[in-house]
Amino acid sequence: MEGGLGGNTGPTNPSDKSKVLDVKPLRTLVPLFPEPPEGPPFVCVPPNGPFLSGFSPFFPFSGQQVSQPTPDLNQNFFNSTAVPLRSVRAEPVPASGNGSHKHKSAGPSSVKKKAKRRKDSESVLTSLMNFNPGISLSERDDGNRQLVESVLLRFDALRRKLSQMEDAKELHSSIIKRSDLKAANMMLTKGVRTNMKKRIGVVPGVEIGDIFFFRMELSLVGLHFPSMAGIDYMAIKSGDLEGERVALSIVSSGGYDDDAEDPDVLVYSGQGGSASRDKEASDQQLVRGNLALERSFRRGNEVRVIRGLKDNVHQMSKVYVYDGLYKIQESWMEKGKSGCNMFKYKLGRIPGQPAAFATWKSIQKWKEGLPSRAGLIIPDLTSGAESTPVSLVNEVDDEKGPAYFTYSPTVKYSKSFKLVQPSYACSCHDACQPGNSNCSCIQKNGGDFPYTTNGVLACRKPMIYECGPTCPCIRNCKNRVIQTGLKAHLEVFKTRDRGWGLRSWDPIRAGTFICEYAGEVIDETKARQESGDGESEYVFHTNRLYESFKYNFEAESSEDFDIPSPVIISSKNSGNVARFMNHSCTPNVFWQPVMYEHNHEAFLHIAFFAKKHIPPMTELTFNYGIPQSEETQPDNPPENGRKKCLCGSLKCRGYFY
Repeated sequence: MEGGLGGNTGPTNPSDKSKVLDVKPLRTLVPLFPEPPEGPPFVCVPPNGPFLSGFSPFFPFSGQQVSQPTPDLNQNFFNSTAVPLRSVRAEPVPASGNGSHKHKSAGPSSVKKKAKRRKDSESVLTSLMNFNPGISLSERDDGNRQLVESVLLRFDALRRKLSQMEDAKELHSSIIKRSDLKAANMMLTKGVRTNMKKRIGVVPGVEIGDIFFFRMELSLVGLHFPSMAGIDYMAIKSGDLEGERVALSIVSSGGYDDDAEDPDVLVYSGQGGSASRDKEASDQQLVRGNLALERSFRRGNEVRVIRGLKDNVHQMSKVYVYDGLYKIQESWMEKGKSGCNMFKYKLGRIPGQPAAFATWKSIQKWKEGLPSRAGLIIPDLTSGAESTPVSLVNEVDDEKGPAYFTYSPTVKYSKSFKLVQPSYACSCHDACQPGNSNCSCIQKNGGDFPYTTNGVLACRKPMIYECGPTCPCIRNCKNRVIQTGLKAHLEVFKTRDRGWGLRSWDPIRAGTFICEYAGEVIDETKARQESGDGESEYVFHTNRLYESFKYNFEAESSEDFDIPSPVIISSKNSGNVARFMNHSCTPNVFWQPVMYEHNHEAFLHIAFFAKKHIPPMTELTFNYGIPQSEETQPDNPPENGRKKCLCGSLKCRGYFY
């Protein structure tokens, strides 16, 4: 537009709309920039570039360029004085007409506190990055089951630590809380990943039925590389030339008009063409992922299918279940709900694979009561003692249930066994907030909130202190996790060779509270008597030797427990669902001591948490431990308490106590 903003005169021709008044838009106003810059600049680059000198995208945002190195996004790649618009403060209108401007600045103490918090945060992030990847180049290309589980455990430990740090910051902070993306970037930067080599078909170490709670987990283990796109593909080489692209995996999670209710058939919609804020819906094009699916249909290669389902516990989240290998049977184009053309691909599940999504569909029908659970004996063996019913099922033989016991949801201390320790309630009148240094319960936990905002155990500690009944904070305070009862729909079921066991209808995220060990606190004499009666599996000992494992992130403190005095809990006559958990030499559940006060006395509770993500209908197990006498007398004969272990683990030691 010629001269539209240049002069101060009005338009000579009122009907000429190419001439406008001399009104400057807000973007031409000079902003106030902070001086000096208080940290690295914010870099905002589209995923596909263009990129400034010294900066490159990290995989998987780099498309098919797998070999590109992963940059450290905390690194300052260039100097700039640009700052986000939200940090620009407009000058206030002067109160008097003398034309002077008075700026209201934060006090020196506030500035110092913010600077200290920023410095402390940067120091913690630096320490978190200072860990040994422990993965060789060959292991990054090709994984195995142990390596896949290790990568996922390390990712979740780092994610929980970052989430704990984010929760502790100011409630009204403008920080974007995506600890999963931050953790994944740090993992990729350090090379903590596996199965980087793209492949058709089975991914080493990933099993059908495995569940994931974050898209980046799929990428870290090589199951599906793109963090957002639903179709992953690669070019098939023919000699020295790159040939046509074929599809490797798809994620069906409700973003398009997929027909995904049949456990053996999936009608998948192509990608692209969706309406957004800046553009209207359009016809899909036969390019990229759509073209790769079409080529896979012609070639007949296997395609991995991951189904995204709603998380019943966290309604805003999804659970991704690996449903195995499919083949594309048909492809066509049709009008979608938007009125635009969409590509459709019908995929059929290859027979003979373990059930995965089909199990989820069966559970959904059980919950709706159509049909009823096969082998169901009692719909709720707790008789209402738990807020969530626990079903009793036997699909193996004609046994009608375990021996009689009284269901009790928590541990019972007799007067002679009280762990009497002075304990005082917090003074929070709403809910205890992470980062509140004045909360006495947080102080007892070493200054850290023990759980993330969604109730996941952030890290193992020598002892965790929860708010007790006399704390004035609200009932659903985030520091009351084990007191709120069962969250997952559990099932006591008859196993084929290990008596009764425990499993869940719901997927369980790593760090989720499952149940506490309920029963009656007894002394050593009674414990030996029950062991002699063959009831040792209904007794829990805190002073046994338990195999160590790493739950916390590498840089965190010790995970050794600090229990004031040994506690023995018997669930023979009175107990809860925990009494049905069997032993395993490689368990998926671990225990953590938790205390909370009542009438100024602290009582110990044994809480069980998920060690890793646990798919539905997977048996829940923990390690029973070894008596300390076994350590000093390792050659004890079998009749001195040993029982044959049938856990089936590759690391099974052959016996348990």
